[in-house]
Amino acid sequence: MAYTQTSSVASDTTAFEQLAYFALRSQPMFEMVCDVKSTNQSHPGAAVQFNIYNDLAQATGTLTENSDVTAVAMGDSTVPVTLNEYGNAVTTTAKLRGTSFLNVDADAANIIGYNMANSLDNIVHGILVAGSNVLYGGDATATGELAAGDIITAALIRKAVANARAASAPTFDGGVYVGFIHPDVSYDLRAANAVTDVIQHQIRQDAGAVRRGSIGTWNGVDFIETPRLDIGTNAGASNVDEYETIICGKQAMAKAVSRAAGFGENPSVVFGPVTDSLRRFQTVGWYHLVGYARFREASIRRIETSSSIGAN
Repeated sequence: MAYTQTSSVASDTTAFEQLAYFALRSQPMFEMVCDVKSTNQSHPGAAVQFNIYNDLAQATGTLTENSDVTAVAMGDSTVPVTLNEYGNAVTTTAKLRGTSFLNVDADAANIIGYNMANSLDNIVHGILVAGSNVLYGGDATATGELAAGDIITAALIRKAVANARAASAPTFDGGVYVGFIHPDVSYDLRAANAVTDVIQHQIRQDAGAVRRGSIGTWNGVDFIETPRLDIGTNAGASNVDEYETIICGKQAMAKAVSRAAGFGENPSVVFGPVTDSLRRFQTVGWYHLVGYARFREASIRRIETSSSIGAN
């Protein structure tokens, strides 16, 4: 008897899910600390200059009854922010759009939209983590000295907050700073179990945070766990990986944009013109004319450590 089976006919084919999935994505978030913005700009320019007045020295001496005071000069400092062009684009062909079982145009717009947010956030990250106020784990005094055991501690967090407060760095709503911490570093911070560590506080006061596996607000910092913080591969001693934890107050970062017509604070999604003879090529992209800079170094603290689950 002859059996009609899958190898006998061509109607047995692979089915395709018509819902597209995208690469796993981390949430862009560093631009949230760019709270100094060019809102009262004199005119469009290649750069925007922000001015910060210096306070006068304290006048603690007594006045002489019959003598006038001696006037003193005011002073200031400036923070220049240079505007740069950023953008990206993809072009699809008519044949792809006409033969794909997926909605290529919609998927291209999704990919471009995330690339826009992802790229700009990474630009902010690179500037933010280059601040000059640095604390190191353990006995290290430089990145290259970090050893495998130089992990994050509650004491390092408290010291960073104390340093920021001593420098009069303004806090965000709720009287706390914002902290960005890598999941590998968060693991170490939540693993410590001394009475002054976060897990002990959560067990006594905030059991929900234990169930969620989050740090939350602790030691004066509202922590945000993110893999977007770079890892300095083999940057420490004996090929130990280096991790950066960033604690920010208000006015940590400045953002400048063009105020000319057609530009603005937010990037633009751009649909390119169809210029080929047969109108087969369609382009979608994003564009932004923007600049970022650290505004107040006193509002930024970087903690460099290793991690017990990082490479060592």
